[in-house]
Amino acid sequence: MQVTEILIKSAKVVLTMDDARRELSEADVRLRGGQIVEIGTDLDSDGEIVLAQGCVVTPGLVNTHHHLYQTLTRAVPGGQDALLFGWLQTLYPIWSRFGPEEMNISAQIGLAELALSGCTLTSDHLYLYPNGARLDDTIDAAKEIGMRFHPTRGSMSIGESDGGLPPDSLVENEAAILNDTIRLIDAHHDASEGAMVRIGVAPCSPFSVSRELMRDAATLARDKGVMLHTHLAENEEDIAYSLEKFGCRPGQYAEDLGWTGEDVWHAHCVKLDGQEIDLFARSQTGVAHCPCSNCRLGSGIAPVRQMRDAGVPVGLGVDGSASNDAGNLVAEARQAMLLQRVSRGADAMSAREALEIATRGGAQVLGRSDCGQIAVGKRADIAIWDVSGIEAAGSWDPAALLLAGPTRVKHLFVEGRQVVRDGHVATIDLPRVIERQNALAQALMG
Repeated sequence: MQVTEILIKSAKVVLTMDDARRELSEADVRLRGGQIVEIGTDLDSDGEIVLAQGCVVTPGLVNTHHHLYQTLTRAVPGGQDALLFGWLQTLYPIWSRFGPEEMNISAQIGLAELALSGCTLTSDHLYLYPNGARLDDTIDAAKEIGMRFHPTRGSMSIGESDGGLPPDSLVENEAAILNDTIRLIDAHHDASEGAMVRIGVAPCSPFSVSRELMRDAATLARDKGVMLHTHLAENEEDIAYSLEKFGCRPGQYAEDLGWTGEDVWHAHCVKLDGQEIDLFARSQTGVAHCPCSNCRLGSGIAPVRQMRDAGVPVGLGVDGSASNDAGNLVAEARQAMLLQRVSRGADAMSAREALEIATRGGAQVLGRSDCGQIAVGKRADIAIWDVSGIEAAGSWDPAALLLAGPTRVKHLFVEGRQVVRDGHVATIDLPRVIERQNALAQALMG
């Protein structure tokens, strides 16, 4: 039964990420009807009270890029030390054996892992649909867990026989792709404030779909009022491919095909140059920064400091668990902070700025002005972090979570519903799902 009111009581610090970036000591937050309705001190309630003494309260984190199905293919030996293109060629044959159950179970695992790391809103990029699998399989998983979800209907249409990277068995007819995209938007997309599901349009990458599909996808998305997403400028191979096949850099290719604007976000963008950064800033094109995956695949360090300084909207993404190999979003925020310091100096990014990118920044990238901050009228998506444990012992600044703090939440609320309670997922039988995930992985190995 849904509790109508919850009062989060006596938080050590509330990091609001509101317009004033207030940090409130010994504060309370009242949740009602899926919204934040009051913030103050010494508040009373006849509803459920959640004690937050010794805890830091933040907005729920926002994940802007993932491939949830890849939780079934972590640490595959043939792909452990490969660059992007070789890594993909190792994994494509395995992914071609997936079906609806693999998609659903892997999504449950990935979403649960995100929830435990403080994430309340995540996108997903599913671009292959073998053996009857559908995007609906992952939407069902998100509904069961209670995660706010922005899945994207990905696609691949150019196989090996036509000069593309994926095997022919994993590509689809372009008309069928567009028709299924329309079906999904009509069935699941909710444009209203507080929506739990929104659909995006997401051809996989410039090297796996045609120019025509990129253009048609942009036209369809704008006709339906939904957002656009793809991979762009991930590594040097990506740049070389664009120059050879299209005669221009990825940013120019994106602009030519209608893939810039505040309704577009691109994953990675590790190799954007100064002109492309300026283009994204002018057009308010978003970027999903995926630092751990970029390290794992040797792609490089994205110029996040330059992007932020120019005004490019930037959020964080854990990317797929086959290239991370984890889905811990607060750890991703720490990695983003550290990499900018490695490349630009110790003062390049503070712990608070990295946390802002992981909350408010991600919400902006996904077009969710109703999420990403603790303010009256915003959605009741709240993460509570216990800083009384060993990870923060001796810390002089409990709000500097990314320097000294836990990487697993104590409590998590999505739309006012408790998804994590005392460090455990409260909405599904997670041990049973893990057991089934491991059985499916074992079958794929065989």
